[in-house]
This record gives sequence, C-alpha cells and structure tokens, in this order.
Amino acid sequence: MIDHTGIGVADVARSAVFYDAALGALGLRRVAQLPADEGTDGIGYGLDHPVFWIDRFHQHGVKQHTAFAARSRAEVDGFYAAAMKAGGVDNGPPGLRDTAKGYPAGYYAAFVVDPDGNNIEAVFRGS
Repeated sequence: MIDHTGIGVADVARSAVFYDAALGALGLRRVAQLPADEGTDGIGYGLDHPVFWIDRFHQHGVKQHTAFAARSRAEVDGFYAAAMKAGGVDNGPPGLRDTAKGYPAGYYAAFVVDPDGNNIEAVFRGS
C-alpha cells in the first residue's frame, strides 16, 4: 500500500493554483509546506497528513499519471470543472469508460492535464 507520492513541478506557486482547486474538489487540502529557501519547496495535500506532494525537488515534465479516488460521480464532475477553471487541459471529460477498452464496469472518471503536462485523473468505481 502506498503511504504518499508526489510529482515534480516547474513552479510550485503556479501548480498550487491548479492543485488547490482540483484536489479541493475531492476534499483534499494543503496539510504541509516545505520552504523555498533551498529550491526544494513543495506542498503536501491530504486530510490529516500529506498523501500527494508537488515539489521542485523531483524532476518535472516527465508526464506522469496520478489517479485520485472520488467518493461519487458528482465529485468527479466537480474535480473536472475545478481543474479546468484553474487552467487544466481536457484529457477526457467526466463519464463512464468503455469496458471494451479494458475499463471495469462502473468506472466513472475524468482526466485533466496539469500545468506541467501530467495526466491527473479522478475516478469513482461504482454505480
């Protein structure tokens, strides 16, 4: 089981605008922040402790994929709307995914590209 993960970003402040909105729609918030004084600045998102970090310590621009669990289809819709409003680029609007393409039944997701080219997903698995 993963305790936490993260991605490198070119500009923490710019990316924070996107992630504050997108992850806020999923109920996550900033719970930790690293100082910018040595070029390792970063922000940790979660509920009680960081589960997802954005930082300048790790390489950025490698186009990673991260999927966040949503609690409902409406939460996926909210994630997508908030991410798009915060500067994200559409990479698949909210909807059920095609089981013929390998998705399990009931896989409702949305995909948005963040300011560094990473594919960020919110998914609800259910009916």
